[in-house]
Amino acid sequence: MKRPFRLSCIALALASSLTLPIRAADAKKPNILVIVADDLGYGETTMQGFTQEIPTPNIDSLAKSGVRFTSGYVSGPYCSPTRAGLMTGRYQQRFGHEFNPGPAEASAPNFGLSLEEKTIGDRLKAAGYATGWVGKSHLGYLPQYHPLKRGFDEYFGFLGGAHDYLDAAADPHNPILKGTEPVNNIGYTTDAFGQQAINFIDKHKAEPWFCYLAFNAVHAPLESTEKYLSRFSNIDERKRRTYAAMQSAMDDAIGAVLAKVREIGQEENTVIFFISDNGGPTAQTTSANGPLRGFKAQTWEGGIRVPWAMQWKGHVPAGQVDDRPVIQLDILPTAMAAAGVTAQPEWKLDGVNLLPYVTGEKKEPPHEALYWRFGQQMAIRKGDWKLVKAPGGGVEGGERVGIATTQGAQLYNLAKDIGEQTNLAEQEPEKVKELAAAWDEWNKGNIPAKWAPGGRRKASPAAVK
Repeated sequence: MKRPFRLSCIALALASSLTLPIRAADAKKPNILVIVADDLGYGETTMQGFTQEIPTPNIDSLAKSGVRFTSGYVSGPYCSPTRAGLMTGRYQQRFGHEFNPGPAEASAPNFGLSLEEKTIGDRLKAAGYATGWVGKSHLGYLPQYHPLKRGFDEYFGFLGGAHDYLDAAADPHNPILKGTEPVNNIGYTTDAFGQQAINFIDKHKAEPWFCYLAFNAVHAPLESTEKYLSRFSNIDERKRRTYAAMQSAMDDAIGAVLAKVREIGQEENTVIFFISDNGGPTAQTTSANGPLRGFKAQTWEGGIRVPWAMQWKGHVPAGQVDDRPVIQLDILPTAMAAAGVTAQPEWKLDGVNLLPYVTGEKKEPPHEALYWRFGQQMAIRKGDWKLVKAPGGGVEGGERVGIATTQGAQLYNLAKDIGEQTNLAEQEPEKVKELAAAWDEWNKGNIPAKWAPGGRRKASPAAVK
């Protein structure tokens, strides 16, 4: 009589154990590494094939071992809005994060990534990951917006939009921080950020880790050390030579981080994303956008189409070149899917999980359309077609686009005209109306910008959340 009872108890215990949460270590969740370059133009990396002037072998290796998206986009044409979108997986216009804030001492008092939004750090930390942020933030200066309050266990970087590369203490309003404490004498910032990422990865190698590595390279000011400048003695023009040195330093730092991942035996268990936060500001830094029209802060392709690569060895087939449009909003849902977490409807994500697309499971485009709103500039890409309002295209100034999106807009077929040179609006009026209506429908889900560009004036109380 006792034996069946004992067996039933054992069976019940085994069945109960199957319902217990699986520990992160047991699940062997993949690590997540997100690398963001700053103001790196579409045409600059050698993986793109437009130039060989500044070799980027380590960035290129991500494309060779994974997938390079030739129509990879960001949801804003400059720094802070793009990062807000990446952190949340949502168009930043949904929560009013439309513009850069200006420097800390002049920014709007309400500037910061909305506290109503969950970040990729929040979500991966809840999934059992150690979370680290290295480098630029640009998502809020006040304590409540600090990375350590936004889902990250560790932070080393600065909160502003730019920083001196050679002097950590150059700006007292925007210091280099370890956690919340200012640090000095860190050396060249690009080298330091790479080393800090290495330290974080090595420290947490026994558990699933998420490292967000946000370089300030190749953003102005143009500064480098002789170590990197000496590589480009063939470039006579000082500005271009310094830019080349900065880009080469960033590639070296990325290579060192990738080498650490290999050294600890986790290369095939690490999902890696690489993007730039926006297009190159060519006149200011020489960072070029290849065949694309326009620059940083514009909704022409040169402002929003960026170098975009993803690697997950053993899971994503190597050497792919994919022209289906993707956007940095896709990073969060893709990372969560890799971590075994199903995105919930209440997250209201605009990004999608790219894994079934890069593995060949899905052949269709990941997005029916992509959208942009940047003050009075706008754009929508649907298939090969793009409707756009941007500087030099009939609309200048102002704060935001109204409903009458056909007025002053231009139409391009990007498959035939990547440089946006031939406006087809008059020849294709029905396509203009179709895209304008789609953009208007998308825009209904957005709210007004919470602050003006550069923090020149306070937002209205109604816009503050």
